[in-house]
Parts: sequence; C-alpha cells; structure tokens
Amino acid sequence: MFVLTVDQIDSQHRADRVAAALSEVVAGFGPRLLVDPERTAGDEFQVATRDGRTALEIALLLVRAGDWSVGLGIGDARLPLGESVRAMTGTAFVNAREAVTAAKKRPARFALVSDAGLPDLDPLVRLLLTLRERRTPEGWELTDLLDTDPEMTLTEAASRLGISVQAASQRALTAGSRLDREAREALGSMLADEGDRIGG
Repeated sequence: MFVLTVDQIDSQHRADRVAAALSEVVAGFGPRLLVDPERTAGDEFQVATRDGRTALEIALLLVRAGDWSVGLGIGDARLPLGESVRAMTGTAFVNAREAVTAAKKRPARFALVSDAGLPDLDPLVRLLLTLRERRTPEGWELTDLLDTDPEMTLTEAASRLGISVQAASQRALTAGSRLDREAREALGSMLADEGDRIGG
C-alpha cells in the first residue's frame, strides 16, 4: 500500500488549495486510486493506492506545484479496508504521517518512509527532485512536451516550439529531460516491486 499525506505550506497566509488539489488528483489518477482522496484535516489530505508508479507521479505533481509538503508512506494496510481513506489504518498510514512531518523540514518538501526491511528509496526520489528544482521554465516546456509522446524526437519538439534543433538539444541537456524520464521509470519500477513485496 502507498499512502500520501499532503499538507499545504503556509496555509495560514494562503488561500485553501485542498479542494482544487483533490479535484486535480481525481481527474488525473482516479481509476488508479483505492478510493477518492480525502481531506483529513483543515489543510491536509491523503491519497491511497496500491500502485507505486501512481504514488510517485502524484508526489512529483504536488511537489512541482510548490504548495505542498508531501509524505509518501509504504507499508501494509489493515484488512478489511475501509470505504474511505479516513477509515483505513495500517503501517502505510503511520509511515506517511512520519514522512510528511520530515518533509516539512526539507527544502524539497518531500520525504518517503517505508516499513522496516524495505529498501530506502527516499534519497533517490530527492535526487530527482533536486534535478527538477534547477530546471528553468523553458526546460519544463521542452520536458513536458517530450513527455506527451515518448516517441517524439528532438527535431519534432524543436519544430513545435519554434526553436532550432541545436537549441532544443541544449535545452534538453540542461533540463535533464532524458535523465528525468529514465529516473521516473526506474523509481516507478522499484516502487512497484515494493508494492508486490508487501502485497500491495
């Protein structure tokens, strides 16, 4: 089981973003979630899934938005599962709580905590986040475009962006676009393996 506990940054001085974030997560990932994500406190919500790749994608999306501290917990869940996130319990939820507490103290605003005996993937995810923190808007523009079609070449991307192939190549290198995709694929596979090991 993979649980995300997500807490809004500086919510006392910012408009409530929880409802909008819940809608975005449901729209983008709904069929891959165990139940709909749910607000668990005034400025906090939780997401539960059996799919490690989905958990990673949601975490990366929320960290990129810049409004959230994100804790990812990996562990078991007590059976039978509740009908809502708030009704579920287990070590995945305990780990997610510990993770979000740690995330609030980190520049990247992310932490991962897993059950004892599972590999610690937290440093690897934070390496990916460090790469992303340094990316310019132009780098994100190219990276996002390439992500829409894994078969897209730099020549095609350059044409769509109205820049030279050389400029696109340099932008991709600086942004780490290829490394980003490869890291996400590798981390997604490792998280999926952990999900299989703990029985989802």
